[in-house]
Amino acid sequence: MKRTIVILLLAALVSSCASGEGRVRGKKVLIYTRNGVGFVHDNIAASVQALEEICADLGIETVVTDTPAVFTPDQLEAFDAVIFSNSNNDAFTTTAQRDAFQAWIRSGKGFAGIHSSSGSEREWPWFWAMQGGLFRRHPALQPFEIRVIDGEHLSTVHLPDVWPWEDECYYLHHLNPDIHVLLAADLTTVEDAGREEYPGTTFGDYIPLAWHHTFEGGRQWYTALGHKIEHYDDPLFREHLRGGILWILGRE
Repeated sequence: MKRTIVILLLAALVSSCASGEGRVRGKKVLIYTRNGVGFVHDNIAASVQALEEICADLGIETVVTDTPAVFTPDQLEAFDAVIFSNSNNDAFTTTAQRDAFQAWIRSGKGFAGIHSSSGSEREWPWFWAMQGGLFRRHPALQPFEIRVIDGEHLSTVHLPDVWPWEDECYYLHHLNPDIHVLLAADLTTVEDAGREEYPGTTFGDYIPLAWHHTFEGGRQWYTALGHKIEHYDDPLFREHLRGGILWILGRE
């Protein structure tokens, strides 16, 4: 009964946002897809299309770029949040860009990271702490089970308690102890000959896959899911992304 009530409340909130009554209408979000030297996912176009459609439905204006020159104090001032959508490796090219992004986060802005964004800025510990963790490795893409740890968050309220999914099961390290875990992979359902290397028994049989927290004044949300192009047409995953966007823009 509690889950049913929460789902109905979420539907009302989303409807309110779409009709212009919610606080997200009029917001502006930067969708950032830069990949430095290294692996580039083929899902970027699909992820951008999904994010643009979700934001349009919520009345949120979007700008899409993979150009780090946008990270200046003047340009960032126009945005309420930034989404690193399958970015990877070096997200920035200068210290000035990093400084501008850091100051912008500290001014109370929102950040969302999707899938390989946890492999961005691998040499910058502040970025790992802000996002919540740093990519370490993953076993082969395969079906596995996801356990919903917090089923009352905007990004998880629509999910079953156990969510069967197929993806790259990301293992992150340098996890920020302040993160609030939303989803975790059930490692007993993951085939991984390299588990002894990492994560071993560090997390027991469950490793975090999605979370939120607040860091130095900003609001952050991350999901490790979303490797496959078709994920971005999946209704459950789209609702997961929608909830994350709403949360970084101040919805609870």
